[in-house]
Order: sequence, then C-alpha cells, then structure tokens
Amino acid sequence: EVQLVESGGGLVQAGGSLRLPCAASGFTFSSYAMSWVRQAPGKRLEWVPAIDSGGGRKSYEDSVKGRFTISRDNAKNTVYLQMNSLKPEDTAVYYCHAEHPVTRTNYWGQGTQVTVSS
Repeated sequence: EVQLVESGGGLVQAGGSLRLPCAASGFTFSSYAMSWVRQAPGKRLEWVPAIDSGGGRKSYEDSVKGRFTISRDNAKNTVYLQMNSLKPEDTAVYYCHAEHPVTRTNYWGQGTQVTVSS
C-alpha cells in the first residue's frame, strides 16, 4: 500500500519556523520527484518547492524563495520542508506529492495544516 504521511504542521507566530517531514512507503521513493503543494482556504493548489529523485535539482515558487528549503533522504524514504520566516499568507494545508518522471504515476499525502498568526 502506497502511503505518504506528512507531519509537523501546527500553529506558529509570524517570523517563526516549522519543519515538515513526509514519510513515504509502498513505492520506490528514490525514483520519484517530490513536491510540496499547498492550498489555502478558497484558493487553488500551489506548487511550492520541488526536488528531483536524486536531490540534485530543486525549484521554488517565487513567494517562498529564500525562506523555504526542500530536501530528501532517500535512505529514510523521507522528504522535508524547512519553512523559516513564516508569514500569515503561508497559512494553508500542505500536501506531499510524489511523481515518477517517466510514467507520471503520482501519489498524494493526506495533508498537514500550517497556520501562521500575525
């Protein structure tokens, strides 16, 4: 059974930090690109950062550049999102997403809520 399990969400004050791990199982994690996707109430999905299967290439949405860092540990089947200098507009449900670069098979986690108070 494929599982992506996010954790680490919660309530934090503006300017604070959170680290979100996403533990993967049931598929070959090291073959998949990973992303974090967020959705704020009433807004569309927003791809925030992405990382390739080997961890060598990363991309970030402009609003989080310099504040968020994506990383992965293929030995632990885990991808991380380090979020610093959090802003109220970062409030959203954060989902972990996996996609195979060739087959385009993809999986979603259940999401974790991040709330940033002003």
